Amino acid sequence: QVQLVESGGGLVQAGGSLRVSCAASGRTFRTYSMGWFRQAPGKQREFVAGIRWIRDNTNYADYADSVKGRFTISRDNAKNMVYLQMNSLKPEDTAVYYCAAVERKMTGPAVVPREYDYWGQGTQVTVSS
Repeated sequence: QVQLVESGGGLVQAGGSLRVSCAASGRTFRTYSMGWFRQAPGKQREFVAGIRWIRDNTNYADYADSVKGRFTISRDNAKNMVYLQMNSLKPEDTAVYYCAAVERKMTGPAVVPREYDYWGQGTQVTVSS
């Protein structure tokens, strides 16, 4: 069983930056493929960014078109952490952000929620205009 705990959400003005973090349990974290999703009120949960385990210490990052160039996903395997650095935030980025994990390598982008087995409780990000 993998447990995920997000932190770092908050209120920020448009154009600002925020970093959300996800702490994961488990001794084989480096072999997890991780993702960030978000869900705004009345909308479906959508993919934001993912970092796929390919092999050994090789990972590959994927991004939704709406955040490409503004958001950066990264991981620290020594700390069992995954991060989402969000720059140039827009009001439409307002949502609850969820961390997700699956214990296997991904040969392609994992952009659908059902591809992940474990989820955190979410952290609220609010961007004011």
